[in-house]
Amino acid sequence: MPQLPEDIIDRLNQMERRLKALSTAVNTRPPVNEFRPATQSGGATVTRPLFRIFDGYNHEIFADDITTGGLARPWLPLLPPLASDPAKWPSTTAAAFTTIARSSNPIWQPKMRLALHTAASTGATGQVRVLVDNVQFGPTVTAGTTYDHLGLIPGDMKTRFGQTMNIEIQAMASGGTVYAQPVLIHGAQT
Repeated sequence: MPQLPEDIIDRLNQMERRLKALSTAVNTRPPVNEFRPATQSGGATVTRPLFRIFDGYNHEIFADDITTGGLARPWLPLLPPLASDPAKWPSTTAAAFTTIARSSNPIWQPKMRLALHTAASTGATGQVRVLVDNVQFGPTVTAGTTYDHLGLIPGDMKTRFGQTMNIEIQAMASGGTVYAQPVLIHGAQT
């Protein structure tokens, strides 16, 4: 026997019941925008982070530190205090581009900002540039000006995530010495 259409009153009553059930469910669940440590009973030891976020490629991009609190990942590099006297900065007297400073850093973000102070000895001229994995990163600047560049890291972020990139500061000089000192470096979003 075919089903008869419900009348409008029955349908409204059914919708009202569903809305009440939905409202009750929303109000009885914990908020999704709040994270609290798990309650431990006895001598149980938690061995994994309580809060982790993965990107679409299953890379762990955020985790908390359950031992001491705070942030476990990503690691946030800090620049050490550096010499302010240009005579103590990495330098060169070479007429061709020469690497005067090098570092290795993990790739966590698709962009990087790098700032350098540059200088030249009296009567000298020269240029400074930066290479990331042997690819020029940003402009070549004249010694005595500030290099400050924010740009994409060379390569495919999907396959290079968490790998190490090599950063080189190169300089060339004419008639004296050219100096360069990194003063700021950090990752950034696209």
